[in-house]
Amino acid sequence: MAKVLFVCLGNICRSPTADGIFRELLAREKLEHKIQVDSAGTGDWHIGKAPDARTVAAAHQRGYDLSVLRARQVSVNDFAEFDYILAMDKSNLMDLQRMKPSAYTGHLGLFLEFGERDDYREVPDPYYGGNDGFELVLDLVEGAAQGLLNHIRSNSFR
Repeated sequence: MAKVLFVCLGNICRSPTADGIFRELLAREKLEHKIQVDSAGTGDWHIGKAPDARTVAAAHQRGYDLSVLRARQVSVNDFAEFDYILAMDKSNLMDLQRMKPSAYTGHLGLFLEFGERDDYREVPDPYYGGNDGFELVLDLVEGAAQGLLNHIRSNSFR
């Protein structure tokens, strides 16, 4: 079983969006039993809280249910648990690189490495912006989720 962790700053906007979209993609492809998914934040401000209401609403408009997700903080133990730890932006990635154990052999990188768009390398944080920022996050995550699944399929199982 492959295990994927999506990471952003507070775990209330970008990483739960990626978590929910990737779970839905796995359900459609009937792969829930082959790939485990979770999300976390590098910060501790929102531990135990539901995703941002704007995130939930935007995701719901596209058929994704984020209501069961709750924020948690990434920990060093996640490096022993997950094969893919994917940051939403370079700042999150730097935080993760600082805490990464030297023995970690999984994939640590930016989530949008698996996306098809060249104009974005990072998923922008929509927290302080308008509704269009949440739509952009959904667009970017939907594209990268499919790319990630294709990558896992070709590298983890047949």
